[in-house]
Amino acid sequence: MVTIDLFENNGKFDAFVFMSESNRFYFTNLETSFGAVIVTENHNVFITDFRYETEARKVVRDCDIVISTFSEFYGKIAETLTKLNATTVGYEDTMSVAEFNEFKAALKGFKLKPATDIIEAKRAVKTENEIGFIKTAQSIAEGALKRAISGVKIGMTERELMAEINYEMVIGGADKYSFETIVAFGAHTAEPHHHPSDFKLEKDALILVDMGAKYKGYCSDMTRTFCLGNPGEQMLKVYDIVKRALEYAIHNIKPGHTCHDADAFAREYIRANGYGDMFGHSFGHGVGIDIHEYPRVGSGAHIELKPNMVITAEPGIYVPGLGGVRIEDMLVVRENGCEDITGYDKNLILNNGGK
Repeated sequence: MVTIDLFENNGKFDAFVFMSESNRFYFTNLETSFGAVIVTENHNVFITDFRYETEARKVVRDCDIVISTFSEFYGKIAETLTKLNATTVGYEDTMSVAEFNEFKAALKGFKLKPATDIIEAKRAVKTENEIGFIKTAQSIAEGALKRAISGVKIGMTERELMAEINYEMVIGGADKYSFETIVAFGAHTAEPHHHPSDFKLEKDALILVDMGAKYKGYCSDMTRTFCLGNPGEQMLKVYDIVKRALEYAIHNIKPGHTCHDADAFAREYIRANGYGDMFGHSFGHGVGIDIHEYPRVGSGAHIELKPNMVITAEPGIYVPGLGGVRIEDMLVVRENGCEDITGYDKNLILNNGGK
């Protein structure tokens, strides 16, 4: 179980109830489709059903295990909170309306307060153990991309390359993919979240790959843009601008900067080079158990970056009808700057011989 002090400067809470899949995993190190974790200053309880009982008793540490049926679930939460003498309870305000109504009805005698922001802020600052899992996930993803991209050839479809990448991640040690792998060819690279299709690769077309592996429950995230041939003068220029914007941001981001500051380092460089209107998404986001976690690293996000936060750095320029370039690394904010944990090279031109 991850040890964090949720009650530091939060004395107004007696207990927290976490029901989301990600938060259950965070506290138990067990992936489950049902359950809740109840956390107090001195005692923790994991409520789940019979499907996970055997594994929970083997894997989960520092939690009492309570087995519940679906119909008893909210009643078990209330019963457990009563036994723990809790009165003021923090909960995730991300549950559905129907779930919240059932939760609220069962906990009628308790004072309920939203606490999503508290757990998000705590999860954003990683332990070195968590960072180790993320680094391993990234290493697996890099190996998979290196193997898959070496086989790229004219006439291959986006869907075929996506399948090769996914296969290589799994045989390379990934538990699963962090998200649905994005592969885009040619003009499709101007669509930041393009869905891979049967579109075939042509000579001199751009290739954009956005991918991530998951290892021990933790995600990686990386984007690279390639060309099998000559992308043309404009896209060569665009690639150089994006690469330099990324490098400038990585060099300058330090703890104490805000997420807005980090975004601005790259955005202002791109804007100064005439492509500001073609960088339409945020500079990055937090990464951990979920592929998109707190904080959002973008314009207007005035959250302070702290040591051991893991964020992506992914500037991009997208020229409609022509193509787009995105280059994405993962960073660990450290005491004196950033540690770039993405080792994959940033070479645009592939040396596959165009075959």
